[in-house]
Amino acid sequence: MPIPYARAARRTLLAALGTAVFAGRWASGGAAPATGLDAPEKKDIAMRLVSSAENSSLDWKAQYRYIEDIGDGRGYTGGIIGFCSGTSDMLALVELYTEREPGNALAGYLPALRAVDGTDSHEGLDPGFAAAWREAAGTSAFRRAQRDERDRVYFDPAVARAKRDGVGTLGQFAYFDAMVMHGPGSDALSFGGIRRRARGLADTPADGGDETAYLNAFLDARVWAMEQEAAHRDVTRVETAQRVFLAAGNLALTPPLTWRVYGDGYTID
Repeated sequence: MPIPYARAARRTLLAALGTAVFAGRWASGGAAPATGLDAPEKKDIAMRLVSSAENSSLDWKAQYRYIEDIGDGRGYTGGIIGFCSGTSDMLALVELYTEREPGNALAGYLPALRAVDGTDSHEGLDPGFAAAWREAAGTSAFRRAQRDERDRVYFDPAVARAKRDGVGTLGQFAYFDAMVMHGPGSDALSFGGIRRRARGLADTPADGGDETAYLNAFLDARVWAMEQEAAHRDVTRVETAQRVFLAAGNLALTPPLTWRVYGDGYTID
């Protein structure tokens, strides 16, 4: 039913006043509110989506103490984002934690972590490393270090790059999830290579392209990269999750969200 003129005019006036108030706050030095995936509620959704694929659970906050070798050639995988002993990010995390909290339960394993970096070896880590990780996860300092390294290495760079490419919240999540799984490097199977391959297939919105067409190209490039590695050949975290949201036109990643990963179904209301 059409809105009566007086009510519509009042809404327009209130909207204009609200915009002016916020603009005034920003101009006077107040921080602009986070938009897109870095808005707190969207960031929580992103972490729940990642956790469904990494841990078969929506409870990402229960994963600080998680650690195991999943047989993917990356050594131990642990924590809220899947830090790996073979890919430098677990080493960087423990170094940060030790810088902040010398003498912690993991500090004594730093020489071994440096030695096994780039391999799947457990030499110097077994038999006590996994238990020490779980002990450290009981401290607020280690949990904060995990969140800080997640943001520094993966979340913040992915969201910033996606915003520069002109994609919204779903695209920002697609970038984040790709960076988590493939790493932020520039080779063909890392995030940089996936993005480069996608841009060869379609223009980003920032370059004048259609957002949906570009995101389909990015997901195609992501699937190609996953299929090159035996450990990642199950592509359901793209095809029955992110692609489903894209096909529905849910570029804002707005709940309710229903998806499947590795045969398991999930819903965020």
